[in-house]
Amino acid sequence: MTAAPAPLATQVVAALRAADLTVGTAESLTGGLVCGALTDVPGASATVRGAVVAYATELKAVVLGVDAGLLARGGAVQPEVAEQMAQGVRRVLGVDVGVATTGVAGPDPQDGQLVGTVFVAAADADRVLVRRLALAGDRATVRAGSVAGALGLVAELLGAAPGTGTAGGQQAGAGPGEGAAEEAGPAGR
Repeated sequence: MTAAPAPLATQVVAALRAADLTVGTAESLTGGLVCGALTDVPGASATVRGAVVAYATELKAVVLGVDAGLLARGGAVQPEVAEQMAQGVRRVLGVDVGVATTGVAGPDPQDGQLVGTVFVAAADADRVLVRRLALAGDRATVRAGSVAGALGLVAELLGAAPGTGTAGGQQAGAGPGEGAAEEAGPAGR
């Protein structure tokens, strides 16, 4: 018997379906877990188009169009990288909403960032939201927290998070160590 889909993933899929929007994920440390959480929800095929797992830093530039100079200067664990990944997956997969994860799951620091440092982003045609997560725990816990943070940010972008719209459930940024979303401005930035 398989586990039921996570309530936040169910909420996001329902909000996407209600708005007749498609979604794609660009994932690094989560390795496809965000897309997996979405596709666990019955009816997800009406909205989920796919995922790009760009685990290697150079793939973020080659496949998703992340600025290679940005990656060379600061590595893959930066808010601007998450932003560009979310915008890139929108372009590559031809979706309305892009969601991205990049960060350090451990066991060792990377690019000068501590284990548990994660940036998630959600983008549509008009704006990009980016959030820094500071997650504690082992590798599996950091990855699970990253999935929840990414899905929460999509819910927020869609107005489906508590205080922003219609659907209930967990709001991104509600957990320990999670920061407020920063709006990066127009997706064309």
